[in-house]
Amino acid sequence: MEHRIVGPGPYRATRLWNETVELFRTKMPLRKHRCRFKSYERCFTAAEAVDWLHELLRRSQNFGPEVTRKQTVQLLKKFLKNHVIEDIKGKWGQEDFEDNRHLYRFPPSSPLRPYPKRPPYQKDVIKFPEWDDPLPGTSQENIPVRPVVMNSEIWYKRHSIAIGEVPACRLVHRRQLTEANVEELWKTMTLSYLQKILGLDSLEEVLDVNLVNSKFIIHNVYSVSNQGVVILDDKSKELPHWVLSAMKCLANWPNCSDLKQPMYLGFEKDVFKTIADYYGHLKEPLLTFHLFDAFVSVLGLLQKEKMAIEAFQVCCLLLPPENRRKLQLLMRMMARICLNKEMPPLCDGFGTRTLMVQTFSHCILCSKDEVDLDDLLAARLVTFLMDNYQEILKVPLALQTSIEERVAHLRRVQFQKSYPEVYQERFPTPESEALLFPEKPKAKPQLLMWTLKNPFQPFQRTRSFRM
Repeated sequence: MEHRIVGPGPYRATRLWNETVELFRTKMPLRKHRCRFKSYERCFTAAEAVDWLHELLRRSQNFGPEVTRKQTVQLLKKFLKNHVIEDIKGKWGQEDFEDNRHLYRFPPSSPLRPYPKRPPYQKDVIKFPEWDDPLPGTSQENIPVRPVVMNSEIWYKRHSIAIGEVPACRLVHRRQLTEANVEELWKTMTLSYLQKILGLDSLEEVLDVNLVNSKFIIHNVYSVSNQGVVILDDKSKELPHWVLSAMKCLANWPNCSDLKQPMYLGFEKDVFKTIADYYGHLKEPLLTFHLFDAFVSVLGLLQKEKMAIEAFQVCCLLLPPENRRKLQLLMRMMARICLNKEMPPLCDGFGTRTLMVQTFSHCILCSKDEVDLDDLLAARLVTFLMDNYQEILKVPLALQTSIEERVAHLRRVQFQKSYPEVYQERFPTPESEALLFPEKPKAKPQLLMWTLKNPFQPFQRTRSFRM
């Protein structure tokens, strides 16, 4: 019973669905069962299916040991709805699946999910404008010119250009590095960085790059507090005061300094329910619908923890600032509650950690269209996010440094092209330095003692012959 690792890439949720269905159909033990004085060959009970599939999902590195029995039952309900399984009388679709002794079997064929057609591959998603590119709406053929009265001098100039004596002039547009250029550069380099981490040829199959807002990236990098939490310019998009107060209460339990209401038995459960209700009624998950495939693709890197953290860092930069702020505050609260040994149980039958994952998974990650593995994938992501939220919600320093260096380089190039004389004075080239500071004659090397041949030979007395 092996579940191979499904790595990052397009349609990962569909690939995981097909992989799980194939394993379930080929490995699930089948045997003879009796029901109401009648025998049925090659079938299984609902409870047996839950036991076997639950163990498969828990051992799989694609889902992990956090998968609950309730989640397994929900997945089997989807199997029944999609005719992966059917009841012993051939009913499926509208039937309900429960964890009991009811008998089920596999239909003769189980359709796998088809992969959508891939869009045409585009290597350069966003092209940064070159310095000599013409401005939009202009070309060499459509340059407005004044009518010129022909005379002998002008005729001579045109004739000399035609025969090659004078080089022809060409209109050159001086490109300025505008704010829009900088924003496009942030977007281009951020997406290229993510594409490199995921090891993909293109991001077109993972997210719609047209929906990526460069202003969000820049805001999430620079508009942050000392604790690294995003600061919003539009205060109307902040969390409601009563929700923020409730989150602070549970995050600092039982030391709630700003709590004015009297506490009673079960007070913390009511506060938690208030927070859960607010996040449960969000119109869109915090990780947004259009980034669903991107985050699911990153889940394929969890075996390489450092690389997965880096990929999540980049994906979280693409979030709207208000979503990133809500996610930061929520994850900090969840982590503190799980580590707080003084926190009483918030739900009967669930551990605190499992309760956090089950309660907030859907409001953090889900698909706009129905994806049958939403619950399992969201639980896997939230578990990893809760364990590494401090690193994941940091700005990737390597990416920020490379982009800032690129922007600084382009601004130097712009300055050099616009003001070559000033640039030459401020940043002299080796040739200009040679003109300003002519080379001095090199001093002759001093005669060193150890350059002599055998300098330390002992003095030898020679015999003198006196006559």
